[in-house]
Formats: sequence, C-alpha cells, structure tokens
Amino acid sequence: MRAWLGRLQRSLSVRLTVLFLFLAVVLAVVFLYGMRLALSRNFHDVMRPHIEHHIDALAAEIGTPPSIERAQALVARLPLKAAIRGPRFNWSSHPDSDADFSVVGADDRLHPPVHLRVLADGHRIMFRFPKPDREGRPAIIGAITLAVLLLLTAATYWLVRRLFLPLDDIRAGAIRFGSGDFSQPIPKRRDDDLSDLASEINAMAVDIQRMLDAKRQLLLAISHELRSPLARARLNTELLAECGERDALLRDLAVMRDLIEKLLEGERLNDRHAALHPEPTDLNALVHETVADALGQARLEIELASRLPTLMLDRTRLQLLLHNLIDNALRYGREAAKPPIVMTTIEAHRARLSVRDFGPGVATAHLTQLAEPFYRTDQARTRDRGGVGLGLYLCRRIAEAHGGTLSLRNAHPGLEVVVSLPTQDSPERTEYAEQHRLWDEQASKLDEKRKGWKTGIGTR
Repeated sequence: MRAWLGRLQRSLSVRLTVLFLFLAVVLAVVFLYGMRLALSRNFHDVMRPHIEHHIDALAAEIGTPPSIERAQALVARLPLKAAIRGPRFNWSSHPDSDADFSVVGADDRLHPPVHLRVLADGHRIMFRFPKPDREGRPAIIGAITLAVLLLLTAATYWLVRRLFLPLDDIRAGAIRFGSGDFSQPIPKRRDDDLSDLASEINAMAVDIQRMLDAKRQLLLAISHELRSPLARARLNTELLAECGERDALLRDLAVMRDLIEKLLEGERLNDRHAALHPEPTDLNALVHETVADALGQARLEIELASRLPTLMLDRTRLQLLLHNLIDNALRYGREAAKPPIVMTTIEAHRARLSVRDFGPGVATAHLTQLAEPFYRTDQARTRDRGGVGLGLYLCRRIAEAHGGTLSLRNAHPGLEVVVSLPTQDSPERTEYAEQHRLWDEQASKLDEKRKGWKTGIGTR
C-alpha cells in the first residue's frame, strides 16, 4: 500500500489531475459564493415591492365585499392558496391545509410567507404561494452531481494520462538504451514537443551505437593483429637457451596471450551474445567436470543441490566462468584456514552457483567495480597473485549472456561470487529467448560485415 501511494505521489498525471480538480473546486466555490452574496443582499429590497403590488392586485380582483366565485376562479387560474376570514364569509380554497394560514408574516427564508390584506368591511384575505415539491430531490441531485464529478475526474485523468503517454515510451527506451539494446527505437505517437524529444533521444542512441560498434571493431582489430606477432615472439623465446630471463619472458607473453583471448571473448559476448551455443546441461555434473579437469588436486569443498533442473547453457563458456571463479577463490584464499566452497542451489525458477573463499575479502568500495574490465584492487596487483583485471568481467558477461546475473558480496571472512541463472520455466528465460532471437537476426548482419573485414586482414 505504501509503495502504491509512493508511485501515485511520483506520478505526474496524478498530480496534474489533482491540481485540476483543486482549481475547479476553488473556482466553483468562489463563483457560487460571490454570486449568492451579490444577489441575496438586494433580492428582498428589489423584489418585495413587486410581490406586494401583485398581492394588492389579487385582493382588488376578489373585490369588496369579497366574492367567493372570483376567489375560486383566481385559485383555479393561478398556483396559489387563498382564504377569506370575516363576519360574513369563512372560506378556504384548500380546507385540508388551513393550518398553512396560521403563520402570518413568517420569515420567507424558513416558510413560504402568508400575505394578508384587510378589506374595508372587516374581511381578511390571505394568500399563500405553495412550497415547491422538492421531497427527495436534493439527494438525487447530489448523487447526480457526484457522479458527474467522478466522470469528469476520470475523463480528466484519461486525457492527462494520454497527454503524457509518450513519457512512458521515453522511459522504457532510456532503460533499453542504458542496457545496451538499441534494436528498438522510441515510438513517436504524435507530432508535439514530446515527439521531438523522442526523436532527439533516438538520434542520440544511434550515435552511441555507432561509437560502441567502432570501439568494438577497433578493439577486435587490435587484438586480432597482436596475435601473429605474439605467436612469433613466443616461438622465438622458446628457442632460447634455458635461463631465468627466458622463463620470465614466457610468463609475460602468456599474460599477454590471456589478455588478448579474454578481450576477444568479452567482446564476442558483448555483441548481443550471438556466440552462445546453448545445450541441455546438468550444472552439478559441469561443476564436477571442471574441478576434475582444470584444478586437479586443489583443496576445494563442493556442496551441490540434490535436485537441480536441466539448464540450457553454453558448456564451454560456463566452464570458463567456473574456472575463473574457482581460480580466483584459490588464489586469494590460499592462506585461509578453510578451503573455498562451490555451491549450487535452486530458488524460485533460478539456479544459483556460488563460489566463496575465506581470504581477506575486498573493501566495500571496490565491490561495485570489481567486475569491470581492467579493474583490480591494490591487493590484486601484486605480482605473485597475477591477474589482468578481466576474469570477473568475463564471468559477468557470460552470466548476462545466459540471461542471468553475477553479484559479489563480502562473506566475512572472504568474498562470495553468486551467479544466478534462469531455469527453463522461468518468465525471464521466456522473455530472454525472444530477445535472443531478435539479437541473432541483427548479429547475422554484423557477421557478414566481419567476414569481409577478416578477409581484408588476411590479405594484408
């Protein structure tokens, strides 16, 4: 309830509608009160002489002495009640309501007044205009008024909401562009200022996409061009005689090779994940296989979920993710009393893979940037622990390529990295599969361009 009220308070449409209603109510109250005040003060002074003159005319028409026949004709012709009281006549046009003539000279704001005329022969003629029949009408009028106000409020909100509907499109487009999805521009619903704003944001998105594509192509080109001289340098180094300088040079060349490979792999995954080859995979079996093949006799604890559904994963890249996470855990937790732990669990349509070490952990200020490319804490820059600052970045790219997430937290002690992957029946997986299909269509066009680009590199 509190969250719903918070959204209403932040809604521009709701605030404009409330402002409109407030101004409408204030204007109506001021207008009605002003008009009533202006008219009520002069109404009695202006209208009373006319009413008294009309009563005199009616009494004169009945005559002196009063004529019952003329009085009856007058009552039949006009909507009024009449009564004659005197020494000769005692007559009433409505005998069943004689009590209406018992209050003479009453305040006409409380009761319809009784107008009295005394004739020369001693008879009294009394006139009374009937009270309008309004029984039940105020409630009906009030209900109708309230219904009309509610309809006007709903219509006003609908108009205001429709007026600002392009803001929802702009917001959704900004979220898409911020996540790197430039495939769908912001739609233009009509020709106005908001449509112009959407066009400007679309143009900005096109420019950003071009800059990102240019950056990726430059990075891929540089990485690709470095492969050949690096391979030649490694070959020439291996031909040297055994010495400490040769081993150090080979280690540096291996770091450069890993850097280039991770750069290329990261950019492939960043390119709308077109390089994935998903297949039905048992995550628990993949963990056992990775630990056995890549880590050998390393100290490591494994806690796997007993019932884990089959996932659609790219086995090669998930093995790379696992290898990087376990290697980091072993490297930074090698001095800890307890070995790192690899765990799998299932929670609400998502499979969770976590790797935790019991080392010194990472400062909280570094957690949000630890999975960024080339980012390393000061502790990680020591030569004995190595690293080029691309391992966690590549792991994050692999997780996102599968529609999942990668998060880091200090476990006190140590650092825990959690990879959350959607299962086959999760809504995120269905949405991701459809988006992945659209990305594949775009990626096929880019692949054609890259084939031509690679052919050009091979001819140089």
